[in-house]
Amino acid sequence: MKQKVLICGATGFVGRNMAEAFVRSGQYEVHAVRFNRPEYALADAVWHRADLRQPEAVEALTQGMDIIIQAAATTSGAKDIVSRPYLHVTDNAVMNSYLFRAAFAAKVKHVVFFSCTVMYPSSDAALTEEDFDANRPLHPRYFGVGHTKLYVEKMCEFFAGISDTKFTAIRHSNIYGPYDKFDLERSHVFGATVTKVMTAKDKVVVWGTGEEERDLLHVDDLTAFVEAAIAKQPEKFRLYNCGLGQAISIKALVQKIVEASGKTLAIEHDLSQPTIKTSLFLDCARAGEELGWQPKVSLDAGIRHTIAWWRDHVDPQTLAFKALKAA
Repeated sequence: MKQKVLICGATGFVGRNMAEAFVRSGQYEVHAVRFNRPEYALADAVWHRADLRQPEAVEALTQGMDIIIQAAATTSGAKDIVSRPYLHVTDNAVMNSYLFRAAFAAKVKHVVFFSCTVMYPSSDAALTEEDFDANRPLHPRYFGVGHTKLYVEKMCEFFAGISDTKFTAIRHSNIYGPYDKFDLERSHVFGATVTKVMTAKDKVVVWGTGEEERDLLHVDDLTAFVEAAIAKQPEKFRLYNCGLGQAISIKALVQKIVEASGKTLAIEHDLSQPTIKTSLFLDCARAGEELGWQPKVSLDAGIRHTIAWWRDHVDPQTLAFKALKAA
């Protein structure tokens, strides 16, 4: 009998990639959760509409599930982090609290939670899971979202400690690829840059100086990470870094995307726009040793793949996704 996997946030960027990958594997009975967005064609999957901020809805969803992949979150880019930081706090704390309690009560076998890396200090050296220092203040822009993620990580550890449910907390770097947010109001740096380049006529404008550095991981590698954690995680609770393990400046990233697009564009900088001037990349040795996971998609290959996907699937006028075939 196939294991039942519940994918929360299945209409979002990470959740949709997870849903399609788990359907393609043929090993699971996939249950996909949506809220405001419409469902899409997903062969053999069961769709559920639910508000994860409502405990009764969450309790009903988790009954009979073997695995929960928690990809539902209120997310956005640098603009909202600066101007509306509360968006990342309340709803995310509430939905994860209800979901983990329900998973515990339903005796779910494994829960996967996507954390982040904003709790780490800016660094020019690769950071391990142990490089978070609770006595060191977080970057002011990340105070709300960072402490919310840390709270949810501790909830994972707590519920793993009082049950037989495994919990995986993944501190992943900047994820990119198909179904990313490509509109400039909500996107992260990769999706925003792809859209700027693909819609530009003669120039592309970069927010800030572009000196800050990021670790960028293709979403296919994140999916492979989740599959490895489900199959191989040795303990009930584990916290893992998940990234490419390389740093690239925003300025260099923009240049790579311009070159991969085949367009001739001038690159200009708008110093009035919001940026978050931190740099980091991840040491993922723990995942390699315990899960046998290594990233396989190089940044250059990932850029080419994402640009090709954008050309095929994104309407350049509205930035909406075109009709897509079933997974």
